[in-house]
Amino acid sequence: MEYIRITKENIDKEHICCAMSGQQSLAKKEWLKQRFAEGLVFYRSAERGKCFIEYIPAENAWVPIDAAGWLYINCLWVSGSLKGHGYSSDLLEECLRDAKAQGKNGVCILCAEGRKREFLADPKFLTHKGFKVSDISDCGINLMYLPLAESAQPPRFKDYAKHPKVEENGFVLYYTDQCPYTYYWVPKVQEAAKEHGIPFKAIHITEKETAQNVPAPVTTYALFRDGKFVTQSIQSDKKFLKLAAE
Repeated sequence: MEYIRITKENIDKEHICCAMSGQQSLAKKEWLKQRFAEGLVFYRSAERGKCFIEYIPAENAWVPIDAAGWLYINCLWVSGSLKGHGYSSDLLEECLRDAKAQGKNGVCILCAEGRKREFLADPKFLTHKGFKVSDISDCGINLMYLPLAESAQPPRFKDYAKHPKVEENGFVLYYTDQCPYTYYWVPKVQEAAKEHGIPFKAIHITEKETAQNVPAPVTTYALFRDGKFVTQSIQSDKKFLKLAAE
């Protein structure tokens, strides 16, 4: 498999794998464009499909972690017909090669405790590759890491990410444009909540500093209900209404 690195020079003409069409793709591409100067790297398969890795120096990651000197993997995603061919390993190896070249302490990534969850990495795959758990949040989302420097301090969640909570009642959603699915589904959920009289507040995160202070380990999509973290899984309007009825 050949891989393409997406850059500010070619992003307007290249497909970015996970993106839906139209405005969803444009929102994601604009988010990426603003991150390239901060060290973001995006590799995808030359074959069109969901097969890519996106990573960034952890100091610039849109997550509330303390991980100076590490690379943070925003997303490692291989699915559909491209699964089962070793492409995830290829992409991860490229990230590790880059981390070594930059003299980084290692790489880190979010996953769920014990099993694969939507929009998070597979902990079994990561464990197989030598990753270990460096920190655990109360909501079952782990920070895993693979060190390249033996003396490096493992990355950690900030306290408010490790113990996620908000003060408001009803549903509170924090989200970014890092994932194109939020651009599509958040307005639909907002409209569904309004139509059914469900208290719902959406907080669109548009700056790195704000993202690094979100009271949840995930910032792409963090949904709370009556103060408690509910899910990082991006909800459709139907899924949200089912959740609200529970």
